[in-house]
Amino acid sequence: MIEARSEKPDREPSPLRRGSREEDGRAIVTVLIILVILAAVVASGIIPRIRARAALTTETRELAIPVVKIVHPQKGAPEQEIVLPGDMQAFIDAPIYARTNGYLKRWYVDIGGRVKTGQLLADIETPEVDAQLRQALADLNTAEANFALSKITYDRYEGLKSTDSVAKQDVDNAVGAYQANKAMVASAQANVKRLQELVSFEKVYAPFNGVITARDTDIGDLIDAGTNGGTAKEMFHIAAIDTLRVYVNVPQIYSAAVRPGIKADLTLQEFPGRQFPGTLVRTANAIDLASRTLLVEVDVKNPTGELLPGAYTQVHLKIPSGSPTYIVPVTTLIFRTAGLQVALIRDGNKAELVPVTLGRDFGTTVEVVAGLTDSDVVIDSPPDSIVNGEIVKPFAPEDANEGAASKGP
Repeated sequence: MIEARSEKPDREPSPLRRGSREEDGRAIVTVLIILVILAAVVASGIIPRIRARAALTTETRELAIPVVKIVHPQKGAPEQEIVLPGDMQAFIDAPIYARTNGYLKRWYVDIGGRVKTGQLLADIETPEVDAQLRQALADLNTAEANFALSKITYDRYEGLKSTDSVAKQDVDNAVGAYQANKAMVASAQANVKRLQELVSFEKVYAPFNGVITARDTDIGDLIDAGTNGGTAKEMFHIAAIDTLRVYVNVPQIYSAAVRPGIKADLTLQEFPGRQFPGTLVRTANAIDLASRTLLVEVDVKNPTGELLPGAYTQVHLKIPSGSPTYIVPVTTLIFRTAGLQVALIRDGNKAELVPVTLGRDFGTTVEVVAGLTDSDVVIDSPPDSIVNGEIVKPFAPEDANEGAASKGP
């Protein structure tokens, strides 16, 4: 019985069971398809949002980076010009006084007249001095006569001294009289020479080439030389104006660069558009304690006499720059507790704050004498919050202008 069962073939599954399995497979496939569709739908909604959020984050970060305008410092000239006020003075300026007392007989040159060295300016009448000279000449004649007589006596006694014909006392008296009369002659001669010099002072001469800037006397005026305790009165005033001296007070900051030989131009309001060349010839070599300035002298040629002593002028000093200087807009400066600074571009997009030292102020631009180099790029109008290492976007206005021009109309 058992063996007979083993030989029978297996039974086939029922149609109902086979249909149930197929339905289960379709259901699973359907579920998977639905899940895939749902996943695709969900992914199609989430991925754009993720991308949009990432793009928004990137855009926000980029917008947070400040866009800054950059400028390139302009290199300053090898020499700088400073303009300072100056006072023009005559190269030689002297008052002319009388050397003898008397009355003015005549004057020959009035104010504004040009004179040469040794030119006669005035005549003075000195009757008292003339009388004294005549008396001195008479005294000289008397002294010379007495000296001649004493010399004859001296020679005679010297010849008789060896023969014992005269007393030794008489010989000594003759020698003494000779020596005394000789001294009297010398004294009389000196007095005559003094009075002759006083008489020569009756004529007043110009001591140098120049122009008469003042005449404080007239014909008949009493001339007092001040020799007798009186007050001397100035007769003329002469100024040499072929070359003028201009004195300028240079601020201490420029004192090290101011050296004899540098050029200077003078400008005056009465000569608009003209410049008069000059040269710095000497300095005081000392800083004035009150003004903290260095007094310098500039000489300017004045052959035509256009420039007048005593005038006010503006002196343009050409001072050589000891180190390279740079010109930047005033809008690049940063004023903070750390001192005056500017912001530079480093590594293409990083800000770096560096201290600077200023020179001259030109209004919209300033001169930087220390702190910048040729390769530096400066941020113009930097944000107040800018710090070292901050990322920025450099923007050069000239680049934008060139791009707009290249597009054309």
